[in-house]
Amino acid sequence: MAEFVVIRLGRTPDEQVEWIVVDDEGTRRSPPGAGNLEEAAARVDGRPVIVLVPATETLTTVVNLPVRAGAKLMAALPYALEEQVAADVDTLHFAAGDRRESGARPVAAIARETLDAWLELLEEAGIQPWKVIPETYGLARIPGTMSVLVDRDTVTFNDGEDLEFALEGATPSDALVAAGRLSDRREDDAPPEQAGHLIVYCSSDDEARLSHDWIALRHELHSVDINLLPDGALPRLAVTVAAGRGVNLLQGKYGPKADYGSWLRPWRVAATLLLTLVIVGFAGKAADYWRLSQEEAVLQERFTEAYQQVRPSNSGPVLDPVGAVNSIKRSLGGNTATPLFLASLNELSDAMAKNANASIEAISYRAGVIDVRLNSPDVETVGSIQKSINESGAFIASIQSTDRVADRINSRIQIRESGS
Repeated sequence: MAEFVVIRLGRTPDEQVEWIVVDDEGTRRSPPGAGNLEEAAARVDGRPVIVLVPATETLTTVVNLPVRAGAKLMAALPYALEEQVAADVDTLHFAAGDRRESGARPVAAIARETLDAWLELLEEAGIQPWKVIPETYGLARIPGTMSVLVDRDTVTFNDGEDLEFALEGATPSDALVAAGRLSDRREDDAPPEQAGHLIVYCSSDDEARLSHDWIALRHELHSVDINLLPDGALPRLAVTVAAGRGVNLLQGKYGPKADYGSWLRPWRVAATLLLTLVIVGFAGKAADYWRLSQEEAVLQERFTEAYQQVRPSNSGPVLDPVGAVNSIKRSLGGNTATPLFLASLNELSDAMAKNANASIEAISYRAGVIDVRLNSPDVETVGSIQKSINESGAFIASIQSTDRVADRINSRIQIRESGS
């Protein structure tokens, strides 16, 4: 169940305003209050605000136009109402309501300068209105029954159908005459054919003040039912507009702007949590990527070292390990897909890593035997390489020859699987 704060503006900026809290089922949620706009703002407490503006400052009527709604309707309204307004239509703001059962569409017009002044006062008080409605629409329409609200020196009237207006300094009889529902001069005592039922809302003071008018109306109409308003007119007006009746003046340039922040506000916590999870996820992925990149760099460095021991002429980094291994396989005669060759090559690589002062000059593979030509500073280094390979237990390395060339030793070692 939605609750609304309904604020009724005075006719002048210095006049006090009234407020009340009601729900959309017509139930009062607070007693009516009165004061300045700042005091009214303190009662809002997050509720939507409906502002009622003086009926005497607006023109309310109905139109029958072929256009349905939207920009075309708003563009057609000034021309449709041009003869009904005394002011230049360019100085007026027009707003339209939903089409009624009769097919007519209610329309309200107000001077832009007046509406701007009201909205400025509301903004200064910290009030953001949800709707701004002429209080003419606060009088409920009851089919087949005329309704009159007497408040202060203003009479608001509707005929239960499409006619509604307000007269200042008038009586209920004046309003019925203006509506064409009562003749201002009777020629006989019979009630006119259009005479009907009238519901009146007024204070006890107005009931007493207009006693002669009630007598005349009861003579003219089938019935006159007077309802007293002990708390003033606002509760009656508020219940009607809270139920959705009336033309909202906040249309066109005065309409609500897209407020995505307000729309997202209920989801702020969930959105923040989701964003945090996304950031953490990306951070984790970034950390994994960095770690894998480091591991890849280490593996590439180790492979390059092993490859350069097999191919000393290649001094640069090995960017394509698979291609490098296939190149070695092709140079060894093609029968190198066996795991035996790769395992023996790995043992040789480990042995060479322990004897960094030695280098491989050439390597070949045939019939399960790897033939390696080495260059080392002395015979002891050759023996150390042989011993390292033999200690693996999987392979046997045998020195085939050693020759001194200048201050280096050229040697040849064969490596085969243990037990072969």
